[in-house]
Amino acid sequence: MKRIMLVGGPGAGKSTLARQIGDKLGLPVVHMDALFWQPGWNSRDEDDFQRLATEAAAGEAWVIDGNYTRTQALRLERVDLIVFVDVPHLLRMWRILKRRIVNHGRTRADLGEGCPERLNLEFLQWTWEFETKRAPAMREKFAKLAETKTVVHLKTRAEVRQFLQGLT
Repeated sequence: MKRIMLVGGPGAGKSTLARQIGDKLGLPVVHMDALFWQPGWNSRDEDDFQRLATEAAAGEAWVIDGNYTRTQALRLERVDLIVFVDVPHLLRMWRILKRRIVNHGRTRADLGEGCPERLNLEFLQWTWEFETKRAPAMREKFAKLAETKTVVHLKTRAEVRQFLQGLT
């Protein structure tokens, strides 16, 4: 496995797992949020974002985390393994609140420079509604992709730990 794509809801643990996979397999890690967000939480110009996403997907080896459905086709063309992190909704919400507290005033490694941790009503609402508005379509999409691609669907913290331990 040289190209691994991680997807899932906000707070699922995609970025943390991506770093752990990258460390374990010696693969470079790309966070889609870091490509998209510019200082001050300003979104990157769409053409520039598409260019950066295309360059990342063109790499010989990578672990890329993030959904950004408008760029998924680029990754899906070349991916060896798709990891769908689909842990319970309330766990994801708890993790988002926890990371806000733990990272107060700091920029996480998986975000663009100059984007200190924040939590606003818009993001909380998007996260809360993810389970009903986006997750069902993702589950269906990646179940269908499993017919032609290697897809690992991780639903619990224990499954995430077992998956990571089993990587060689």
